[in-house]
Amino acid sequence: MSKIAIISDIHGNLTALESVLKDIENRGVNQIFCLGDLVGKGPRGSECIELVRKHCDEVIYGNWDVFIREETDNEIIKWSQSQLTEEDFNYLASLPFHLEFELNGKMIRCFHASPRSVFERIAPEYHSLAECLSLFENSEETNSHHSKRTPDIVFYGDIHLTLLRSYEIGILCNVGSVGLDLVDATYVIVDGSHGTNSINFVRVPYDREAELMAARELGMVGYEQYYKEIMYDEFIKTKNNEGSGG
Repeated sequence: MSKIAIISDIHGNLTALESVLKDIENRGVNQIFCLGDLVGKGPRGSECIELVRKHCDEVIYGNWDVFIREETDNEIIKWSQSQLTEEDFNYLASLPFHLEFELNGKMIRCFHASPRSVFERIAPEYHSLAECLSLFENSEETNSHHSKRTPDIVFYGDIHLTLLRSYEIGILCNVGSVGLDLVDATYVIVDGSHGTNSINFVRVPYDREAELMAARELGMVGYEQYYKEIMYDEFIKTKNNEGSGG
């Protein structure tokens, strides 16, 4: 285990996931870890679960993997639920909260949002230094054989923004989002093959129009909202042009 791809926040975007998996295959990666949010927002959650189960060596759950299993009056979520099988629901319910591993003597911890909850969102741009450093803390949720040891490197997802910060306590990295990055699909490769652990961000273009066409063909409830997220840059350009009278 020397070259690991870490992906997160697929959100039912099958087109993006297929593009990322193809890119990973071309890079000689040894293992793939997934940090949750396999489903939700995008139309093809079941197909994404199938691919994750086939290709990923370790998978943990995210907040949407919880939301999707709860009763709701939200018509968009109800439609997404209708696209999943009983086996899909059982698989999501079986996923662990976090994962840990050692690479070149460094203890690496991965979770979806924080070491305490998949519903606690922390982004360095908007939160204090103390809140960011709390991402290195041990908790009841991360209790394991490493529990008394502070991680040297932390990887997480949830916020859909790539970042790499070095603190005295360790390195903090958000791996971005496969399915709902603002433009391209994003993920991280951790390369420990040369005795040190390098962290490399990868951006993978994918056919956003094809993804939206698939959503329309499925009769996706909430398509307009999904369009805005997938085509965010084009949506903002249109709004700006309207505002300037162009």
